[in-house]
Amino acid sequence: MAQKERYLDMPLEEILGDRFGRYSKYIIQDRALPDARDGLKPVQRRILFAMYTERNTSDKPFRKSAKTVGNVIGNYHPHGDSSVYEAMIRQSQDWKMRVPLVEMHGNNGSVDGDPPAAMRYTEARLARHAEEMLQDIQKDTVDFMPNFDDSQEEPVVLPAAFPNLLINGSTGISSGYATDIPPHNPGEVIDAAIAQIDRPDIPVEQLMTYIQGPDFPTGGIIQGEEGIKNAYEKGRGKVVVRGKADIQTVRGGRRQIVIEEIPFEINKASLVKKMDELRIDKKVDGIAEVRDETDRTGMRIVIELKKEADAQGVLHFLYKNTDLQTAFNFNMVAIADKTPTLMTLPKLLDAFIQHQKEVIVRRSRFELNKARDRAHIVEGLMKAVSILDDVIAEIRRALDKQEAKTRIEKAFGFSEKQSEAIVNLQLYRLTNTDIETLEKEQNELHRQIAQLEELLSSEKKLKNQMKKELRSVRKLFSTERLTAVEAEIEEIKIDLEVMVPSEDVRVSLTKEGYLKRSSLRSFIASNGEQPAMKESDRMLFNMELNTTDTLLVFTASGSYLYIPVHLIPEMKWKDSGQHIANIVQMTPDDKVVDTAVVTDFSKEDRELLFLTKNGMIKRTPLQEYKAQRHSKALMAVKLKKEDELTSVRTASADSDVICITHQGYGLRFGLDDVSATGIRTSGMKAVNLKDSDFCRALVAASTDKDELILCTQRAAVKKMPVSELEKQARAGRGVRVLKELKKQPHRIMFGGVVPDNTEIVIITADQSETTRRADALRTSDRYQNGSFLVDTAAHGEVHDVFFRSVEGK
Repeated sequence: MAQKERYLDMPLEEILGDRFGRYSKYIIQDRALPDARDGLKPVQRRILFAMYTERNTSDKPFRKSAKTVGNVIGNYHPHGDSSVYEAMIRQSQDWKMRVPLVEMHGNNGSVDGDPPAAMRYTEARLARHAEEMLQDIQKDTVDFMPNFDDSQEEPVVLPAAFPNLLINGSTGISSGYATDIPPHNPGEVIDAAIAQIDRPDIPVEQLMTYIQGPDFPTGGIIQGEEGIKNAYEKGRGKVVVRGKADIQTVRGGRRQIVIEEIPFEINKASLVKKMDELRIDKKVDGIAEVRDETDRTGMRIVIELKKEADAQGVLHFLYKNTDLQTAFNFNMVAIADKTPTLMTLPKLLDAFIQHQKEVIVRRSRFELNKARDRAHIVEGLMKAVSILDDVIAEIRRALDKQEAKTRIEKAFGFSEKQSEAIVNLQLYRLTNTDIETLEKEQNELHRQIAQLEELLSSEKKLKNQMKKELRSVRKLFSTERLTAVEAEIEEIKIDLEVMVPSEDVRVSLTKEGYLKRSSLRSFIASNGEQPAMKESDRMLFNMELNTTDTLLVFTASGSYLYIPVHLIPEMKWKDSGQHIANIVQMTPDDKVVDTAVVTDFSKEDRELLFLTKNGMIKRTPLQEYKAQRHSKALMAVKLKKEDELTSVRTASADSDVICITHQGYGLRFGLDDVSATGIRTSGMKAVNLKDSDFCRALVAASTDKDELILCTQRAAVKKMPVSELEKQARAGRGVRVLKELKKQPHRIMFGGVVPDNTEIVIITADQSETTRRADALRTSDRYQNGSFLVDTAAHGEVHDVFFRSVEGK
């Protein structure tokens, strides 16, 4: 029976829930989140209290950090020494704490992220400001609780004579909760607290006349008063924090950007490294050199610019692409009434004010009781002196101290405390001078008692005392504001010419998706040779572009890839290139269909036409395909099930549209018949397809003089004028563009308007290649099937057809 009672038969989810609940409660209340009253986490509070109890104060010599860490671990915080030392180090770092609470000798880290020296090398003591956090702690101002082994007591909260949580801020992550409270200017916070003492219902707008916003120890500039107001009203808000940068002109007419302040919690070394990487990788044009000239006189990062560089443009690029500008998200969560609470600014100030009120009341009661006790003893001493001879006589009759106390208590009515003081009285104090001293002390005690009783009975006097003490602390703390606040968030506009040096390059893309850009020098040196490709692959796009251009690549799934030319990997012309899926995230089995080149989206008046296999057509202004984010494939056209994108063409307003089907139908209609729609649409029906038929090609013809070239699976190629196709209504079947044969009918593999300076390339099943110049083809009408260019009986049917420029051959 006893054996069975050792085990509990409980569901696993209950056990896990209970244990995790206990763990969560611990890390929320006793580890990661600060108390709203003193703004400290338990480990921080224990460090300060341990240093205070060991008299490791600002007026004493520094003491080894390891001694303090060992004291904290042994008496109050039974955790790893690294966690205690790291918390101690943070409280000493003046680039993280607006008012450091620990002074340290030795290496305590740096704004570059350098680690501090081991605790055996550094020395520490309480900072003068921290002593204000512990002031009067011995006067029963706060509750104490047993430490982890019940051998000592530690404070539940520190008296905290100033609003530490707002002044120094806090950050932490626990189970289900996180906090991120920025530091503020001490003088501003104390002024706001005084204002709220006078007017408890003061609105946030008026508190913001005292507190402009966060005041980071690293300075910088905050943008977005609306975000600050939201944070103070709701507990959450977002502001932009940027470093303070100045554009200076140096010798030779060159300019340089000098950064003397960076955003809060940013690693300076990493920031400088990132800036230099942008220069090395040529992500921004105009930076000649990046130097960190920081020394003991202050921070200084110098970005030396090239002579013709746009300094403001480079600075904006750095704001956009480095941590020189960051977002700070307020999440003002703290422990209030033993509960994690999202705090507004008035709530945070009120938590401090109510705590201070309790501290002053408890201190006053302690001092009042002490004064009353002393007054009682002084009264007994004075009475004893007045009947000194009788008192001495009674004492002389006693056998010991206890009897002496009992005799004078019975004979003269002294209390036990008074009798104790009388028998311990030294003979020299029986002079007239000492009597006068006792009278003065009695008068002072009566005055002090009256003041304390008045303070405890008057709410007004209590408020005045709080304000008086806060003003005295303000004198100790008052410092100039370090962080500037700007009302609006500046919109960063980056000129592409600032980011990318303008350079003409050769860009190629193969049908299987291998993309590269090459210098014109590398392309010319190849003497027209084709780059390395798989046998099954061929060139889909090969053109001279500028690095400021944009290449749009459309795929069969209806997606498009937005690829700025300067982001295309640079390689030698003879190299095969990098697969497009490694440049932009896309579906692995997707196929490239077509491309479009854009020089300037803002000046584009062209439109994109999309034709799907199942006969849907869509018309959308090219401008709408300008993308802000282009790390992955974007939707170009919304496809229905079992459909895919066949063709993409650019067209002007006066163009006619020709849809060509696999079975040899051609439908010509005006572009006006297709309504312009947005990106995320599927378009409308273009052509009425027969069963088993599908769309092969889309042609945008500008005039009747354009000539259409068709190629069939039997390698029959014909050229016919567009005028052979009469305009009809959209969504019709169209007319035949080939003569229908009962035996071995022709099926269209390719259709398009091809310039004369190009050649048609036919690839058959055996991978043999046949070419014919477009201007060498004889023109025929739509009832003919053209001329056979390949013996398909010997080489197999046509596998692929495309055209290429004769000059690019």
